[in-house]
Amino acid sequence: MLKKTVLNSAHRALNARMVDFGGWDMPVNYGSQIEEHHAVRMDCGMFDVSHMCPVDLVGADCRPFLSRLVANDVAKLTVSGKALYSAMLNEAGGVIDDLIIYFLTDTRFRIVVNAGTAEKDLAWMLAKAAEWKMDVTITQRRDGESTNGGALGIIAVQGPNARAKVWQVLPQAKAATEGLKAFFAAEVDQYFIASTGYTGEDGYEIMLPASEAESLWNKLKDAGVAPCGLGARDTLRLEAGMNLYGQDMDETVSPLDAGLSWTVAMKDDRDFVGKSALTAAGQQQQFLGLILLDKGVLRGHQKVITAQGVGEITSGSFSPTLQQSIALARLPLGVAIGDEVQVDIRGKLLKAKVTKPVFARNGKAVI
Repeated sequence: MLKKTVLNSAHRALNARMVDFGGWDMPVNYGSQIEEHHAVRMDCGMFDVSHMCPVDLVGADCRPFLSRLVANDVAKLTVSGKALYSAMLNEAGGVIDDLIIYFLTDTRFRIVVNAGTAEKDLAWMLAKAAEWKMDVTITQRRDGESTNGGALGIIAVQGPNARAKVWQVLPQAKAATEGLKAFFAAEVDQYFIASTGYTGEDGYEIMLPASEAESLWNKLKDAGVAPCGLGARDTLRLEAGMNLYGQDMDETVSPLDAGLSWTVAMKDDRDFVGKSALTAAGQQQQFLGLILLDKGVLRGHQKVITAQGVGEITSGSFSPTLQQSIALARLPLGVAIGDEVQVDIRGKLLKAKVTKPVFARNGKAVI
């Protein structure tokens, strides 16, 4: 049986097209995926991301625990509410998951992990806390599975008008959130409101008691925020050059080869799981963008033929903003931005141009 988020009935009331997404019954669209995509780029849209899993960490050893657990350096978190994007690695340097860590106090942090990896992530964290004998309590907060902390729903409101729409529905949140820079969070009554997202647009990700999520969803809809499904979420994050776990990286892929070297703090004496493997292997491939010059559609796992060797597309699709087919790819070292390469699409070699792995953000193309 598929798992359901707390907003499942709200999706069905809107006649959403539902699909099996990693064992979750989730909306892929509510009509036109293209219109939902453009709503986020030009106005405001919202996504049910309650399948994502918030995990609360409490205890005296929160900071030293996270310092060893993840590749980025939590010492960067010095202001309450600040968030940090990082990868949690295995001993071989592969990515167990990519996640966001929110610093609240030295004894209280919140992590949000991916839906499909939540169980293994939690097991890994608990095992490491026990192995290292750390004073840290780890509490899962996902709806239907939370332990001792109360279930949370999550609604992402994204787009150039997202902040105004949220303040229209939650006026009590304006004072605490209007000054939030990117990658910060504020706690307002029962709401945990973060200036994070997965679309390349401004907006908030709102965590709140699961029992209140449907009410907020409907209020946002009545305020003119467009419900958006997984289809638009994927094309938006692809245009923004944001990795998708399971496609752009997994436990067999180094963050250095997945374009995530900026999330790996290697230069100090701090040790973390996977560091020695990364140091030994170094970077083997580079993570770049592609724009198809011929007619066709770029998709994951298509081979990329370059003068330096063969690479592979990890994510690809038609870009509604650029009106061209785009992709993210792991390519051989030495391939340069601006190079022309060939993509093997069903036996045909089609021309593509190598670009920076960011195609559109803040409502417009950047390529």
